[in-house]
Amino acid sequence: MFEDLSQNIQEAFRKLRGRGKLTDEDITKALKDVRLALLSADVNYKIVRDFEKAVKERAVGTEVLSNLTPAQSVIKIVDEELAKLMGGKAAKLNISSHPPTIILMVGLQGSGKTTSAGKLALLMKRQGKRPALVAADIYRPAAIKQLQVVGQQADVPVFTEDIKDAVQIAKDSLTFANKHARDVLIIDTAGRLQIDERLMQELKDIKAAVNPHEILLVVDSMIGQEAVNVAETFHGALGVDGIVLTKLDGDARGGAALSIKAATGCPIKFVGMGEKLEALEIFHPDRMASRILGMGDVLSLIEKAQSTIDAKTAEKMVKKIKADEFTLQDFLEQLQQVKKLGSLNDLLGMVPGLSSLRKKLSGVDLDLDGKEVKHMEAIILSMTPKERADTSIIDAKRRKRIALGSGTKVADVNKLLKQFDEMRKMMRRLKVTQTQAQQQQASKKSKSKKGKIKKGKNTKAKMPTLPNLSGLLGSLGSKFPFGK
Repeated sequence: MFEDLSQNIQEAFRKLRGRGKLTDEDITKALKDVRLALLSADVNYKIVRDFEKAVKERAVGTEVLSNLTPAQSVIKIVDEELAKLMGGKAAKLNISSHPPTIILMVGLQGSGKTTSAGKLALLMKRQGKRPALVAADIYRPAAIKQLQVVGQQADVPVFTEDIKDAVQIAKDSLTFANKHARDVLIIDTAGRLQIDERLMQELKDIKAAVNPHEILLVVDSMIGQEAVNVAETFHGALGVDGIVLTKLDGDARGGAALSIKAATGCPIKFVGMGEKLEALEIFHPDRMASRILGMGDVLSLIEKAQSTIDAKTAEKMVKKIKADEFTLQDFLEQLQQVKKLGSLNDLLGMVPGLSSLRKKLSGVDLDLDGKEVKHMEAIILSMTPKERADTSIIDAKRRKRIALGSGTKVADVNKLLKQFDEMRKMMRRLKVTQTQAQQQQASKKSKSKKGKIKKGKNTKAKMPTLPNLSGLLGSLGSKFPFGK
């Protein structure tokens, strides 16, 4: 996502590093590189021209903030203008005060409309809503079946009728929603390989029949500038309230995301970041701008972790680690939770200062649901509960059986056991250093209290030596990609 654009823009500003003062020529040259980066990302020329003009007007003669270098000040302006270009702030769904809220999903065939409807239903469900899906695509073969499968995966009911009238199906779904206390109706409509009058008329008829609170246009981001043309046509005919950009995880250029709001006025509300049902995210223009400039997106990372990792399970694991009772079964459970976060490649882009690592790690399997992780799972699942609880009993005979049962080699089993043993040793070392730090802190407090009783005595104590975790956790760096 935005990989090429991000690298090109960061390279443009890297040339400004270390400059004590920026001249008009320096800014003009940097903005020229930014302009070329945006054009190569398939952003509309007029939009690029307006963007460059806005940045230059703010950058030339701007006051440099005391805590930023000149280069960082310009980057800050570019960051704000990029966010503004994509909409400024996250656009919310129009939720009706009188349920059900009706959401009409429209778009061309193959854009990911049916899958996005299921993803949105799951997202709404996790927000405490009671959604239902409506199968109003009566033309595409197996469209209804696909929606039923998606609905089953999301554990959301799907309303269907054995009639060839999409408008009537949409009307009848309102009765279904009221009868089953469903407060959100997501209507999956038919698409075409290209825009035609028949498609638009049917969508207009459905809109008139159910009066939707939200019309979401699903657009494939991989089609580039054509996405803007599609959005303009649908918006002109229906009055689109928001955009759902799919396959953004596979679009290294990102031109559609940068152009569509400025060209149509329709905000991007959601982005599809993968094939999994959980891979639908609320679009935050300000956070996306930070990611493009290599400044990370910690807020999205935290939200992603909170939504996928169970807090009670995490607390339970911490207690086990402290008590030195962490087993392979616990490791397997943690592994399965972390897998839900997605690819490490995407996570690296969210951490300030680490986005550049993605290029260096190209060719390395960074998928948390990839082959390496699946092999580890298979090996652990091939063990007995007793073996997972106590790895010391796994002798050569058992290792051979585990390798055979998991479809791996004995060397793979040995490697996993060795890595787990090293991890346990590291946990013990952390526990010891933490205990030492707590003892030193307690000792300091005790001396401080005694010193208060005796007047005139110097009670100033040295700070306790805290455990050095830098080697284990690494450095996240500052928010901006350049130091002062």
